[in-house]
Amino acid sequence: MNAETKARLMRVSTATLATLLYRRGLRNQFIQGVTRLSKHDENMVGPAFTLRYMPAREDRNGLEVFRDREHPQRKAIEMCPPGAVMVIDSRKDARAASAGGILISRLFQRGVVGVVTDGGFRDSAEIANIGIGAYQQRPSAPTNLTLHEAIDINVPVGCGDAPVFPGDILVGDADGVIVIPAHIADEVAEEAIEMTIFEDFVMERVAKGQSILGLYPPTDEQTLKDFEAWRQANQL
Repeated sequence: MNAETKARLMRVSTATLATLLYRRGLRNQFIQGVTRLSKHDENMVGPAFTLRYMPAREDRNGLEVFRDREHPQRKAIEMCPPGAVMVIDSRKDARAASAGGILISRLFQRGVVGVVTDGGFRDSAEIANIGIGAYQQRPSAPTNLTLHEAIDINVPVGCGDAPVFPGDILVGDADGVIVIPAHIADEVAEEAIEMTIFEDFVMERVAKGQSILGLYPPTDEQTLKDFEAWRQANQL
């Protein structure tokens, strides 16, 4: 991923990105129903590497399958590239764990920057302190390991009703996670910085008691003049 794009996305909110994607007709890019588990405040930014689960069939998904080195969940952990975000399609079902503390620790040690599931994790309290960006629907029951079967690695998935294609750019903050299609990530990131600068100006004016009418959106010509003067004064 473009380093400048990543730096820009580290500085903007998912709310701002949602507005910019909406302007492009993309209304379903926010991953629904997940919350940040990790305790650090920094944005999670990286390209998607995906893992898809399906309902398990009992005759092929006993505990013994985890001994297989070719098991898709185990393989995905070792394949997910440094700098990526692992996105797990768990069918919005947290009854079976998408992963636990050991696997998430392995991702962290390999340089993966985040992990998102529309299901849940085992060892949630432990994962919260690992240092990796982590988002889940809710903690998983610790015993229901085989309700889901990991079936596909790095294919298009649905996570929390959002379409995620391998290589799409994920951004996570305190509000949640949004998916930016890879081919527009650079332009969206650039626009997001511009929008953030303007909204910082607006917030400063609102904090001083100014009405939002004519300010947000900037329908008064004077607002744009004031913004340019403010921007120059702050060297932005």
